Amino acid sequence: MATKSKKKLSFPTAYTVLFIVLILAAVLTHVVPAGSYSKLLYDGEIDKFTVTHPDGSTEKFEGTQETLDKLGVKVNISKFKDGSIYKPVAIPDTYEKLESKPQGVVDVLQAPIKGVYETIDIIMFVFIIGGIIGILNNSGAFDAGFASLSRITKGKEFLLIIIVTFLIALGGTTFGLAEETIALYPILVPVFMVAGYDAIVCIAALYMGSSVGTMFSTVNPFSSVIASNAAGISFTNGIIFRGIGLLIATTITIIYIVKYAEKVKKDPSKSVIYDQKNYLEKKFLNQDKEIPEFTLRRKLMLLIFALSFGVMIWGVSSQGWWFMEMTSLFLAVGLIICFISGMGEKKAVKHFVAGAADLMGVALTVGIARSVNLIMDKGLISDTILNSATDLVQGINGGVFAILMLFVFLVLGFFIPSSSGLAVLSMPIMAPLADTVGLPRDVIVSAYQYGQGLMAFITPTGLILVTLSMVDVTYDRWLKFIMPLMGMIGGFAAIMLLAQAFL
Repeated sequence: MATKSKKKLSFPTAYTVLFIVLILAAVLTHVVPAGSYSKLLYDGEIDKFTVTHPDGSTEKFEGTQETLDKLGVKVNISKFKDGSIYKPVAIPDTYEKLESKPQGVVDVLQAPIKGVYETIDIIMFVFIIGGIIGILNNSGAFDAGFASLSRITKGKEFLLIIIVTFLIALGGTTFGLAEETIALYPILVPVFMVAGYDAIVCIAALYMGSSVGTMFSTVNPFSSVIASNAAGISFTNGIIFRGIGLLIATTITIIYIVKYAEKVKKDPSKSVIYDQKNYLEKKFLNQDKEIPEFTLRRKLMLLIFALSFGVMIWGVSSQGWWFMEMTSLFLAVGLIICFISGMGEKKAVKHFVAGAADLMGVALTVGIARSVNLIMDKGLISDTILNSATDLVQGINGGVFAILMLFVFLVLGFFIPSSSGLAVLSMPIMAPLADTVGLPRDVIVSAYQYGQGLMAFITPTGLILVTLSMVDVTYDRWLKFIMPLMGMIGGFAAIMLLAQAFL
């Protein structure tokens, strides 16, 4: 007699995880009291500050240092006038409770749609990259290039991990390289797999390189600079500690990844995604295909694509580029590659559209992740959480204060994953607390970076689920891989914070 086989339980997809978080955020708006700080925004065209009060009313003030001093915002006026601080800044001691705005079923259903609207710049970037990858895949350029690279690195594959992790960390610490790495996963995952590693190794090298780099930012304008400006200090304050931390944390990360990678290379069954081995090899390596010749045409296509990343880094780091400019760059590159491929217009368009379609799931993940923040903002609970955190850390011992601030920003990093958003919201409130316990304000800036950076390793509201969607790896596998490293980096960050506070 035939028996029914039990259905094997599996971890839910990124979409389900995010919807669960979205629902929990909506539930919090029913539990956490609503409230808001007054916000200050500078308008350079009229040289005035606009203060928006919790009740929605606004006031205009002269764009002077006297205005800032009067409002208790201990920041030099030049930081507003030169554009260093361009987002609304929370004004200390202005928190007010407001009428609760609980988010219901309709709000939860509308939030992902609004999230897609608000992240359309990132989504278009993803689609254009997907289109280019579709062309490169179907032209045989990737297959030929990967085969050539595997021959070059044979016997010293671990260098891939070291080089990629170090370079991405360098981008993270200097200009906040994060979202831009999305384009690299479909390209580098096959390279790492050909080298004998699993997809997790590539994810770790790219994602953790970016995360550690931004966590220990030195001159990153989107975290170190804007947070220091909002705290009323120079971004060079504490830069030596963060620089030392960057070198040591990157080294710890590389050693951890290399040890795991070599273990998997010797015994593939040790991989945390071993059961996906055949599926991922079929998806990324195209093993059923004959490896094409690495012709001049294919080399030229890959060279142009690689050079476009150099142009992107130059634009972001020195020309003020963001997603509009980056997407335009890759659209131009896509058109050039289509022409060079020799496919013809109809075939090129077909593969471009198919490549973009392959990343539709990634695009939706970006939008849903944003929806969580929209629900909390609409429910007016983000400022309440920040205000509760300030009450928690007031009047305690300096060393305990520093460590507690790390955990405070760890929690805030979940609710406010934007580095610049969290900086301008929290720094004017948190930085003065350091004065009360006799610590320099740069300790608060470092605590903010370490806490939010550490949370970025795992937070579903950040980039990790988008990253995992690119490679079809579930969240639970990532947690299994990353939690030991997260503990190591977290402990190290706490030590560095204490050293900065008392040395």
